[in-house]
Amino acid sequence: MLKQRIITAVAIAVPLVVLLAVLEPGALTLLFAVIVLGAGWEWSDLSGIAGPVMRAMYVLALAAGMGVLFLQANLSSIVPDANLVREVLHIAGVWWAIALLWVMGYPGSVRLWGSRGVRALMGLVLLLPTWLALCYLRLQEQGVLLIIYVLLVVVAADVGAFFAGRAWGKAKLAVNVSPNKSWAGFWGGLASLASVLGDLLESMVKRHRGIKDSGNLLPGHGGLMDRLDSLTAAIPVFTLGMMLIGW
Repeated sequence: MLKQRIITAVAIAVPLVVLLAVLEPGALTLLFAVIVLGAGWEWSDLSGIAGPVMRAMYVLALAAGMGVLFLQANLSSIVPDANLVREVLHIAGVWWAIALLWVMGYPGSVRLWGSRGVRALMGLVLLLPTWLALCYLRLQEQGVLLIIYVLLVVVAADVGAFFAGRAWGKAKLAVNVSPNKSWAGFWGGLASLASVLGDLLESMVKRHRGIKDSGNLLPGHGGLMDRLDSLTAAIPVFTLGMMLIGW
């Protein structure tokens, strides 16, 4: 399993870095959209939405949200609307504060988010700010390096959590949400607290849904959402932090 995870990770990382380096912002905006829409298809299942037609409608709603943000934030320009981006990311920040309480309160918190409608809305609040933050980062000076940087931070957190958890994972971090997450893994992944929360949130929803992975697209990893879960928290939080300090 570990060998398969490594092979798949390399097969994803190398082309991604190349595409980040060679594609223009407009093409990357589309690439980011395709990836996020794929994750949205998987999240529709996590939401409990049944049937391909209803799930496709959910993905279309996600695409429509991207379209609105693309126009309102002026992402086709080299000077996007930073104020609107900041407002959306502030909303994302509030959402993640609520999500933290839900994760800490699981399984009692299920009554607040366990309905299909709330879980469906949860996916939109997860994925739309992630896509917007990625697009905004790319439009900045040295934007490609910033994206690669935050990706490396999240990868380092995931790898640290995985190996530290396997080696010393005695005390569990959130046993009701994800039994295999340990405090040792948490400290191994301290480089990105937000990414840990994103991972735990998806684990909580999958546990409620009774499934192990969001999909089977990526051998050894699961689905797209299983790889994006950490990023859905880390990228918006990173981007908002950079904006708040005046970058």
